[in-house]
Amino acid sequence: MKKSTKLMASAIAAAAIFFGTTQVKAQSKDNSPWRFGIGLEAGAPTGNAHNFSNFELGGTARLQYGADKGLAWTLTSGYYNMFGKEFGNTGVKYNSLGIVPLKVGLKAFFADNVYFSAEGGPGFETNSGGSTKLILSPGLGYANTHWDVGVRYENFSGQSNNYGLVGARIAYGFGL
Repeated sequence: MKKSTKLMASAIAAAAIFFGTTQVKAQSKDNSPWRFGIGLEAGAPTGNAHNFSNFELGGTARLQYGADKGLAWTLTSGYYNMFGKEFGNTGVKYNSLGIVPLKVGLKAFFADNVYFSAEGGPGFETNSGGSTKLILSPGLGYANTHWDVGVRYENFSGQSNNYGLVGARIAYGFGL
């Protein structure tokens, strides 16, 4: 039941993102405050996650609404995979850990194209017996008309097993 709830939440988030983009396309791209971006994520696990993984790779979709000249709201979802590393020198590898994040956030531009970001929300572990973690993520980035490059620290907490990652995201975005 828990796994089906996670899958349902992920499906609803994806549907909301894609439904929202199709509804907004009728507006002029130049005047619309809406943006959509597809990103590639890479990172280094920290804390307890570093015990079983040295590398994270994933992809995300982000819907962004420009509320003001220097402020934007974000909705980000996708998939992260923390690849299992070898256990000692035994030739046996730890299992990889998959996570589906569903984060809402804020981008505050403090200089031309340079922003501070803060995101938070649930992260659904996809392995058997996976749990739901609270994700909190501050970051710093650069965004122009089409590209968004950022770095962040992402903390996953809950069920007495807390870990994190230091990551980078490069995304291609466009107005809706």
